[in-house]
Amino acid sequence: MGILGFLRNGHRHWPSATIHFLVFLTFLLHNIGGSLSASNYLIGLGSYDITGPAADVNMMGYANSEQTASGVHFRLRARSFIVAEPQGNRLVFVNLDACMASQIVSIKVLERLKARYGDLYTEKNVAISGIHTHAGPGGYLQYVVYIVTSLGFVRQSFGVIVDGIEKSIVQAHESLHPGSIFVNKGELFDAGVNRSPSAYLNNPAGERAKYKYDVDKEMTLLKFVDDAWGAVGSFNWFATHGTSMSRTNSLISGDNKGTAARFMEDWFEQKDFQQGFDALHFNNSDTDRIPRRVSNIVPNHNENRSELMRLANNFQFSQGQPATRFLSLASRVRNALSQADRPQFVSAFCQSNCGDVSPNVLGAYCIDTGLRCDFSHSTCNGKNELCYGRGPGYPDEFESTRIIGERQFKKAVELFDKATEQLKGKVEYRHSYLNFSNLEVTLPKAGRGHEVAKTCPAALGFAFAAGTTDGPGAFDFKQGDNKGNAFWRLVRNLIKTPSQEQIKCQNPKPILLDTGEMKAPYDWAPSILPVQILRIGQLVILSVPGEFTTMAGRRLRDAVKTVLTSGGSGEFDNNVHIVISGLTNTYSQYVTTFEEYQVQRYEGASTLYGPHTLDAYCQEFKKLAAALIRGQTVEPGPQPPNLLDKQISLLPPVVVDGTPPGVNFGDVKTDVPPNSTFKKGGIVTVTFWSACPRNDLMTEGTFALVEILRDQKTWTPAYDDDDFCLRFKWSRFAKLSPQSHATIEWRIPASATSGVYRISHFGASKSLLGSIHHFKGSSSAFVVA
Repeated sequence: MGILGFLRNGHRHWPSATIHFLVFLTFLLHNIGGSLSASNYLIGLGSYDITGPAADVNMMGYANSEQTASGVHFRLRARSFIVAEPQGNRLVFVNLDACMASQIVSIKVLERLKARYGDLYTEKNVAISGIHTHAGPGGYLQYVVYIVTSLGFVRQSFGVIVDGIEKSIVQAHESLHPGSIFVNKGELFDAGVNRSPSAYLNNPAGERAKYKYDVDKEMTLLKFVDDAWGAVGSFNWFATHGTSMSRTNSLISGDNKGTAARFMEDWFEQKDFQQGFDALHFNNSDTDRIPRRVSNIVPNHNENRSELMRLANNFQFSQGQPATRFLSLASRVRNALSQADRPQFVSAFCQSNCGDVSPNVLGAYCIDTGLRCDFSHSTCNGKNELCYGRGPGYPDEFESTRIIGERQFKKAVELFDKATEQLKGKVEYRHSYLNFSNLEVTLPKAGRGHEVAKTCPAALGFAFAAGTTDGPGAFDFKQGDNKGNAFWRLVRNLIKTPSQEQIKCQNPKPILLDTGEMKAPYDWAPSILPVQILRIGQLVILSVPGEFTTMAGRRLRDAVKTVLTSGGSGEFDNNVHIVISGLTNTYSQYVTTFEEYQVQRYEGASTLYGPHTLDAYCQEFKKLAAALIRGQTVEPGPQPPNLLDKQISLLPPVVVDGTPPGVNFGDVKTDVPPNSTFKKGGIVTVTFWSACPRNDLMTEGTFALVEILRDQKTWTPAYDDDDFCLRFKWSRFAKLSPQSHATIEWRIPASATSGVYRISHFGASKSLLGSIHHFKGSSSAFVVA
């Protein structure tokens, strides 16, 4: 019969303790078999909340000054893994639900790691990467051009990211155990399209003929398996922009990659529980142990609707009451119900060479005529402002986000379930800083021999201001402009006139902003950039500090592969998996091929260091790869500047919060209708008197909560503001008003359990004297049938 079959058929009359012991014994026996497959490494994973200020702060990505945060779609996280040889090297990879990595964030995180662990974790073996969501708070980068629209540096945005990265790495470090890593690859066909095809077509025809598509379709996934606990996480790399959410969205969101991560973590926890549940037929009292989803926790008794309504009518809305911050933390679904006795499952969807890849897969259309945009310039009757890409859920950006996220999630599950190739071999890394403003690049001549070119100080072209079909710019700028115009040259010259040497170096880019030579009040753009290779067995990660286009990424991977497989060591042969980790360690905008640069679409205009930028990367990464296989060290290079003490912030602080006379913070302003019954798929909306979310970010907590009634008396967390179905929206009554309200919208999932529910809001108000007071309010109960 086997032990599981014996448990299924013979447990009904046993004491509960006996059942639990046998469950543990079964689990132990099951995992001993897995551990016999000789784990090569120590592995550890961690995850921590990095959701920044959900009010007043400009969002990073679209550079739209009017796009300021006003609520939460779902929470942002830092997810980390550490891989170590038992007696040797180790490395850390961190994936951020943020637009990109930041040099000053990296500097501060490394300072904290040094204080904790000495020289165990340094810039050499720590990589910090961003998923490129355009729906996270900005103000956490140190260079001027990236913080103009956020009114300068935002300490709150910066602080929560640094804290979250540190805590996620600490979690990973403290959870290091023997384990194995498996790699798998597969193609995902419907999650990205090329948004600059006219530039891609400028690449040599022979080169294009080697590839079936004009974007990379391959996803590479790592599956982490702990010897004791089994699968504990997965990280994957796939190229598509984090622009499913539009430039007008104001809710903090991880966009499509954050969505995929949330779906996969919840999928694994439910799957993990369901296997044990099916095997043991736990009775209802045992279901208190189920992690994550309350729809599994609360059995559906199929009470008739009148009985549910009778119960609901016993619970009218409650006035706002003083609360503690701990109550918000304790109420969070994934905190309150996760299993404390086993590692949490961590899943990250990392970014790759997404430079010209859009998730708006239906294509770009004119919003005035509904016709396709101009192919070469992405304009509509000459205007770029009217040309927008359409996602698969058009016109609903939330639905587009869900669909693109779900497509990545489903592919990741498929690769995860079928991953069999085990990573075996060394853990190694090489890292160097380079001054990209004046880097010599050796290039082959058309006939034979070589010539030397140089990179340039950073500069942005006119087409940079045109934006993309994911988020068009303003005025009369357009993509594909390699001339510029007299008016904007005059405006440019009032700021900084580029030298003739710079104009020649950047040619054919017409310079709009000469950022690399602008130093007031401090540096506008980076000049010193990190390049880094991480190796885990036959997997090689190329950490690049920008957004490589599809073909640029292919050339970089091929350049590194040639070195690794022809280096004579025999370590790799052809069995090497090379992934590009985009937007890693710092940010320096785009990298196109030389040919794409000539076209000067948005990506070419945003390739900061001139037409030979990609050649410089290929040259320097080949050096790192050669050093790696030969066991040689590399020069550390010049250190990037630490500009933290020079940062300027013009974002006004929260002065005071207020409510009308007789109203408490947390009071219900607009309740659910009396005797309400909602169907699955319906929307429940409740509005509360609130206070500015900047007073407390509710890190690892929640602003919004859906609770379900259990045992006719106990309210149990069901969904919170980290769930895709729940939206927390905040707004002031007027721009400078101290009064504000929070609207919570719950889109009832088809998987929701029928029962009695209520919606609650957690917040924190600020008094005129500066003290912070936490509160909670709850709506009247209602029925979900």
